[in-house]
Amino acid sequence: MKRETPYFIKKLNSIEVRVPKKISELLSEMAGTGFQGRKLGEVVEVWEEMLRDEITIFFGYAGSMSTTGQWKIINWFIEKHFIDVIVSTGANISEDILEAMGGTYWQGHHLVDDEDLAKYRIDRFYDVFVDEYEYEEMESLIADFMATLKPDYRYSSAEFLYLFGKYLSEIGVKSIVEKAYENNVPVFCPSIVDSAYGIAYIVNRRRSKGKFNIIIDQMKDFEQLVEIKRRSKETGVIYIGGGVPKDFIQLTAIGASITEDGRYGMPVPHKYAIQITTDSPQWGGLSGCTFEEAISWGKESKQGRNVQCYCDATIALPLISHALAERITERKKLPDLSWIFRDIK
Repeated sequence: MKRETPYFIKKLNSIEVRVPKKISELLSEMAGTGFQGRKLGEVVEVWEEMLRDEITIFFGYAGSMSTTGQWKIINWFIEKHFIDVIVSTGANISEDILEAMGGTYWQGHHLVDDEDLAKYRIDRFYDVFVDEYEYEEMESLIADFMATLKPDYRYSSAEFLYLFGKYLSEIGVKSIVEKAYENNVPVFCPSIVDSAYGIAYIVNRRRSKGKFNIIIDQMKDFEQLVEIKRRSKETGVIYIGGGVPKDFIQLTAIGASITEDGRYGMPVPHKYAIQITTDSPQWGGLSGCTFEEAISWGKESKQGRNVQCYCDATIALPLISHALAERITERKKLPDLSWIFRDIK
């Protein structure tokens, strides 16, 4: 007997094994189940809804995910225009370059003699190994690029990475920032020095006996990012992990509300929000911060489509990207962000 209550609204459906079955079909079925499988299915639904709407999509890319075989997925998102603005850690947009240059990441193990690895000059990312000499080649390439820049110009990280993408395009290194350059997708890196970019700067300082200097203005970064938010009719956010990339994007909802005379207006919340994270909210950390908490700040809308999936991104990203590839062939409504690079070309 089925009882009428205000809680029995949407029926749960069990998954049946059937071959053949597309990944997009499986994710649709998962959206009708429970727990994090349901949330993963809902991520695809919300992302697809974003792609059919007239919005600007911000993509926060945290951690060191490019070392785990994910960076070509990001390239695909850029080429398909499934994301419009990237905010990344320095690791994610430098360590992909190593493989794009012809280097190799190796499957390893987390239970290993790390002192022995150090003797062989092998660096470890949990269960992934990389040759330190290849890592240094990547850092040297970044240093060589830096040496081509104007010493007294105040670059935002988006401008710096746009020029780096152009440099990589000319030498045929098909990395994330190269794909972003080719597709006019701005890439911001609010913690750029915390990566190979910081080491490359020191390399140039040593090479030049302290004379080398470039300026990357993080305040200019935020001003440009806020201006993107301000000019956008609506916005959606996608976070792989959390940390600085997430909050940098979230704060645009506040920054865009500030009036011409510097007064605070009402926040301009994001219409859509997706996050893939393994961090829990009860510790108070930003990566686990729920979208419900963000509503209290005006960063997300209670009426918006918000979905948070607690899952390892190395599981979620391949499934989500393949499901989207099966469902969406073309995105028709694209924002024009070329104005950001007007003064730097």
